Amino acid sequence: MNCAQPADRTSLRTNGQVGVKNLTSYTTGEQALGRSREVDERRVSGGTGWIDWLSTPPGRYMIDWEQAQFDASVADLFGYFALQCGLPQLDCLRNNRMSSRIHARFLDDAADSGGHPDSTVTTVRLAHFEEMPFASQSLDLVVLPHVLEFAHDPHQVLREVDRVLRPEGRVLLTGLNPVSLWSARQLMPRVVLPPFLPRESVLLGQPRLRDWLKLLGFEVERGRFGCFRPPCRTQRWLDRTAFMERAGDRWWPVCGAVYFLSAIKRVRAMRLVGPAWKRGVTVRGPAAVATPQRTSAPPNVAATQRASAPKTAAAPQRASAPSAVSAPRPVRAPQRYM
Repeated sequence: MNCAQPADRTSLRTNGQVGVKNLTSYTTGEQALGRSREVDERRVSGGTGWIDWLSTPPGRYMIDWEQAQFDASVADLFGYFALQCGLPQLDCLRNNRMSSRIHARFLDDAADSGGHPDSTVTTVRLAHFEEMPFASQSLDLVVLPHVLEFAHDPHQVLREVDRVLRPEGRVLLTGLNPVSLWSARQLMPRVVLPPFLPRESVLLGQPRLRDWLKLLGFEVERGRFGCFRPPCRTQRWLDRTAFMERAGDRWWPVCGAVYFLSAIKRVRAMRLVGPAWKRGVTVRGPAAVATPQRTSAPPNVAATQRASAPKTAAAPQRASAPSAVSAPRPVRAPQRYM
């Protein structure tokens, strides 16, 4: 269940009249805290947790690549309200110029307990992202960095994002690619090698997410893969295999360890309404077009004219000229004399 602090709700309204639901209608206290603990146990259970893995060399390598992608994507996105869900280790909205930026965190997430240094960023505490305390069509940008991999119901998270986004709003998300060297290393038996990625994550492929977004009416603008280096645990081996970054982007571009997706919410059957003083103007019909008339007379009139016309005498025919070749003369038989 959702739970937000009263101070955060006041700051939301002060920063820009975001449509926030009545948070008192949600169940708070022990139920919300129990749900939050369940989510937090899923994120850190099973050996190396997600939060601990992000502090390792491959985790920092992934965070750096995603930070560069978000900085380039949100720089030219304009609007009023932007929301980032989860992953406080990554500031996805630091390069964005929207007036109101909101960071949604879990109740037990202690990564940003000291607050965000930027005064324009508001922090909201939630138990899960399947239900958000925002009015419908009130946000211009929603960022989901590795949220769907740890959500109990990824479909419901996307439906909630579709509800809170305005028409032509954007959603940016990242995830681990199940078709990569890192995933292949994860599938190896644990007797041979320990798991490389956190075991509690559920990997979702990019084609699968494209289908989900298309069913909700989103148009995928662009997608990109990154982190082509092999699954190395030390920074030394990651530096040695840096040449595979360019080679992978050219020769196996769909086998990167991480993918980035950007989609736009499209709303069909919309039309612009003009000013009120133009609505009373009557629409004129199509102008009359003159058609060409027929120049020839009807067949019965032509026949009547030919019958009534006077007959003229036939002109005398000229004698034909003699032929240049004369006819052959008859040959006489020779006469005999007695």
